[in-house]
Amino acid sequence: MNRIFKLYLENIMDREWNDSQPIYRQLRDRVVAMILDGVLKEGDPLPSVRNVAAEYRVNPLTVLKGYQELVDEQLVETKRGRGMFINAGARNLLMQGERQKFLAEEWPRVHATIQRLGLRADELLKNGTPPTQPLPDADEEEPKS
Repeated sequence: MNRIFKLYLENIMDREWNDSQPIYRQLRDRVVAMILDGVLKEGDPLPSVRNVAAEYRVNPLTVLKGYQELVDEQLVETKRGRGMFINAGARNLLMQGERQKFLAEEWPRVHATIQRLGLRADELLKNGTPPTQPLPDADEEEPKS
């Protein structure tokens, strides 16, 4: 089993599928996440359809359909007799698409929640970073007011 296949299994492919969308789509989304996270890089091979189907007990046609979506999106190319490989520029292409999707679909909801709660930019930025001052030790007394 090659290094990429082991990473594939360990990092992203849990054995559970949810009922919210078809398995082939979930498979495609997991590969996309691995590309975005840098687990799969340009030129890396995808695990074979047979290996994924056997390991996750899904129909090989289901795996093939998920992989075909990646080919259709020009993220993966098929090399006859050798397998499927991540295309050059796949991560950048995905980043553009995912950013647009976030801004169009998710950001309006996030923005509405921020407005509803009356949060300010400095509060959001402060909560996204670790505290600048150390927390007091447990044996130190808190100042009394």
